[in-house]
Amino acid sequence: MSSASRRRCAVECAASLVRTLAVTGLLALAACGRGERAEPEPGLYRATLSLPGGELPFGVEIAREGGRTVLFLVNGAERLRVDAVTVTDGTLKARMPGFENTLTARIEGDTLRGDVVLVKREGREQVIPFAARRGADYRFFPTASAAGADVAGRWAMTFTEPDGTESPAVGEFQQRGNSVVGTFLTPTGDHRYLAGEVRGDELFLSTFDGAHAYLYRASLTADGSLRGTFWSGLAWQQAFTGRRDDTANLDGAPATAMRADAERFNFTFPDPEGRPVSLTDPRFADKVVVVTLAGSWCPNCRDEASFLAPWYLENRARGVEVIALMFEHFGDFERAAGAVALLRQDLGIEYTTLIAGISDKQAAARQLPQLNGIYAFPTTLFVDRAGRVRFIHTGYAGPGTGEHHVALVAKFNAVVDGLLAERS
Repeated sequence: MSSASRRRCAVECAASLVRTLAVTGLLALAACGRGERAEPEPGLYRATLSLPGGELPFGVEIAREGGRTVLFLVNGAERLRVDAVTVTDGTLKARMPGFENTLTARIEGDTLRGDVVLVKREGREQVIPFAARRGADYRFFPTASAAGADVAGRWAMTFTEPDGTESPAVGEFQQRGNSVVGTFLTPTGDHRYLAGEVRGDELFLSTFDGAHAYLYRASLTADGSLRGTFWSGLAWQQAFTGRRDDTANLDGAPATAMRADAERFNFTFPDPEGRPVSLTDPRFADKVVVVTLAGSWCPNCRDEASFLAPWYLENRARGVEVIALMFEHFGDFERAAGAVALLRQDLGIEYTTLIAGISDKQAAARQLPQLNGIYAFPTTLFVDRAGRVRFIHTGYAGPGTGEHHVALVAKFNAVVDGLLAERS
């Protein structure tokens, strides 16, 4: 090639590069014009899920840490960290911590739009529309109203299913102005961190914590009682009523116990690698063993596991072991084991986890015939050095219940300390 030809080629190549860069720049400007970003803008977003009962609001905080995006789900005092986040081609994807549930949204300027997928039993999915807008700092209403109803205090509640089945609960709320936080305690656990407000004589509460998608609307009636509706995800709805009662409690609710004719509590289930493990294995001999009946899908179980994971590391040298019998949404062993592996990874669990069955209380009870029944996930059994069940706690009061959680942890430690002090 002559020198002149080489010069023409160089000029043409340079011109082509300029045209390519110009087109790329125009495309980028067009994308900016449409409000699209490669990464979401850090800050606090007001997020909503679309439920049959209306908008379920919650907070999402987006942050950048070490060059990557992390999320926090904000409900009252809780800021739940979500680490499993990716952003690709203007789409944010997040897996909820400890669960298979996911959030997927397109980034459109200061707005996110997409859906949340909740994985239910046997892998069924609920796909819930999701939206979020940066900078909005209210929960339900953008402007405050005049002082509304006073709902602070303890309430004796009844939740009623569509078929008329009733179950008791205790509502506990704190109120500052129109802002309300609190929870419902039930025989099987609690509704975790709820946040909302009163407006006139109406109460609005909500939470989304990666698993619970809960929305409540109620009215304070002329006789001082609360009457409302509770929605969970897309497929569950209950009516609820309540009256003020400073002494309200859950005494008398069904509780798991050993059957009178049961000689000894024992089981054999596979670990996530498929190896059978029994309570009578040598590694548990002459040790106090805490056995929890749980599931990776269960938020109350996650609260218990968040306590047990560090507690076990601090106490295992004292001669105590923890075994979690995991009753999962999936009958398929590999998928169940994968769900448990995610929970172990997210919470740093080092105690034994076994795949015990599916997340059905009646089916789980058949797996453990020494018990009179299983009424809640989690249910926690305390086994002494001789292999005898000495105490059983049904349900779990998580950190969202405040003083109830503090009392539960104190009772847990007292029971373990007492059993460790004994000799078989």
